[in-house]
Amino acid sequence: MVATIEARTGSSRLPGKVLMPVLGMPALARLVERLKRARRVDAIVLATTVNPEDDALEELGRSLGIGVYRGSEEDVLDRVLQAAASAGAGDIVEITGDCTLLCPEILDQAVEIYLRGDVDVVSNTWEPSYPQGIDAQVFRYASLADAARRTSEPAHREHVSLYFYEHPELYRIHRFQAPAEFRAPELRFQLDYPEDLAFIRSVYGELYPVNPEFSLQDIFALLCRKPELKDINSACKEKPVR
Repeated sequence: MVATIEARTGSSRLPGKVLMPVLGMPALARLVERLKRARRVDAIVLATTVNPEDDALEELGRSLGIGVYRGSEEDVLDRVLQAAASAGAGDIVEITGDCTLLCPEILDQAVEIYLRGDVDVVSNTWEPSYPQGIDAQVFRYASLADAARRTSEPAHREHVSLYFYEHPELYRIHRFQAPAEFRAPELRFQLDYPEDLAFIRSVYGELYPVNPEFSLQDIFALLCRKPELKDINSACKEKPVR
């Protein structure tokens, strides 16, 4: 099982966000640190662009001991597909570089559902129930390659798994929902805005020194103790796919 991380420095809302420090390390390094705890992930490949400004991401990825593939900035679907192919992937765990608070346990659950079921795609993102940024998507390499052959629409090429969800008649999709204690799709645990960075830094500052392997349950417990943290990025809105 290969995890691909799509990341670039040219974000319009927060340029260079994945390199911004979170408790002394780049946000991307914090993501990789958490992703390496996933028991069901065998390899990690950073899927970045050929743009010169992303040389720093390649350097960081290699220093973290993960694979690196560089491809098109606009055609993210092909970039992820080729990154997975470079690692010999049969199955893909798709990760976006803004998931700094990624939950390895949720990823493992998604992979286990995928391995148990007769499905092509497992996702908790198309019908959100977890906080934004606690994303888990698993799909067959062959299914992604099929989608790539079928569409040239810019939205499908930018948003890697969008074609699956807009064509459910073609793919067997398992949508899994958060349990009641983690059901909070209005919360933002992802990195898109300066306020998101402030929130993530606050979470790391509170939890990491006590337990570097803090869990999703630990984050929710923190927000119960300090509900004011939720206000840091509550005004930020996700950009619609369409």
